[in-house]
Amino acid sequence: MTTTTAVQPTTSRDRVRQVTVLLGAVVAIGGAAVGSGAFGGQAIADAADGALSATATPLAPDSPAFSIWSLIYLGLAVFAVVQALPRHGADPRLRAVSWWVLASMLLNAVWIGVVQAGALSASVLVILVLLAVLSLLLVRLTRIDHTRPVASVVTDTTVGLYLGWVSVAALANIAAFLADAEVGDLGLGATGWSVVVLALAAVLSVAYAVFGRRRPTVVVPVGLAMAWGLAWIAIGRHDGPLVDDTVAVAAAVAAGVALLAPIVATVVDRLRRGAR
Repeated sequence: MTTTTAVQPTTSRDRVRQVTVLLGAVVAIGGAAVGSGAFGGQAIADAADGALSATATPLAPDSPAFSIWSLIYLGLAVFAVVQALPRHGADPRLRAVSWWVLASMLLNAVWIGVVQAGALSASVLVILVLLAVLSLLLVRLTRIDHTRPVASVVTDTTVGLYLGWVSVAALANIAAFLADAEVGDLGLGATGWSVVVLALAAVLSVAYAVFGRRRPTVVVPVGLAMAWGLAWIAIGRHDGPLVDDTVAVAAAVAAGVALLAPIVATVVDRLRRGAR
């Protein structure tokens, strides 16, 4: 269901929100860059005794996968600037999501700090809260009509990529925590559990696609980011220090599902609406 919200005049609260989100984005993105080792210091892959490195668990994406953060940070920076423009002060979609986008940026910075401190259990909690915030953004962006084209596309694309990547990263984070905690193979073994988790990732990608089928500007980026992360899991397990052909195949299949699900869901929905 899509909700249409009437445009209202810009208020002082809108101006406060715009300035706060802009300044908060500078702090959050800058802090994340410094904390991740972009300007020197310890990289995330080396933090927590390497628990989140590309070869720590069968569900760890290969190193090039993390280059997607550059695109996500760029999108968040553009979003912060676009939402701060005077003409967007009363934009109903930006009113509904801007604070939550800022919350997601701050949570990401907190996650980096927690990982650098070596607190893997806390990192799982933070990334799950981040995933919940991004899922809320998906709901809001799906239910509220597009307003100005540039603002809508920037917001949808950025949140979609962010949600898709964090969905995969959360799975890798949980796997890293469990491995670090030495919980054992829990009956299925590392390969078996990895395949189960990858199947759940594929199901999650379909759920996103079906829910947001009427907002392809959001769910197609979600699918692209999930496919990117899952494909790099497949590559990492096919060639590298931690080879697992079964996991590689499962990850490749999950990546294909994530890529196609939003396209199929959107096309089917449009055909059904056109037939009515």
